[in-house]
Amino acid sequence: MLNLVWVGMILMGVAVAAARGHMDLVTSSTFDSAKLAVETVITLTGIMVFWLGIAKVAEQSGLMERLGHAVRPMLRMVFPSLKRDSPALNSIMMNFAANLLGLGQAATPFGLKAMTELQAENDDKETASDAMVTFLVMNTAGVTLIPATIVAYRAAAGSVNPSEIVGTTLAASLGSTIFALLLDALLRRSRRFRQRV
Repeated sequence: MLNLVWVGMILMGVAVAAARGHMDLVTSSTFDSAKLAVETVITLTGIMVFWLGIAKVAEQSGLMERLGHAVRPMLRMVFPSLKRDSPALNSIMMNFAANLLGLGQAATPFGLKAMTELQAENDDKETASDAMVTFLVMNTAGVTLIPATIVAYRAAAGSVNPSEIVGTTLAASLGSTIFALLLDALLRRSRRFRQRV
């Protein structure tokens, strides 16, 4: 459906430009936009390769694992339904650590693995478990210490100081994560209370 909206907007723009005699602007805008797209992709690729390299070094040096273990007690409180030796906890820790460093590309494989392991522990395969819902909430709101992707976009757009948003992003992501997890816990307790009544 969204593709149809985009095609409709493009065709309408071309039709209006043709009716007003400005097809030269459409042609020059097309080439300018294509040039900008290539420049942006090249800039973003360089920055993303750098951050993925940092993530790989952090992973192989054990930094991400240590960071994950540092948050393990907090994760035990957030996921009370998981057993202490649950293999899903390791993947959740690694996902959290990668998201904390703003490395969404590195976090995705850990997130998929965590969901697979949570599904393996799920008794009802047709319904998401409480732990799965909590993980999705935590992953979506995700605390970000270093928003590498956004910094890369800002640098590609020519920002004078692309990293000035780090403090604001940390405050916003921390606040949204705390609120989302509190709301998740509240709704889960409310549902259990209604089931008992």
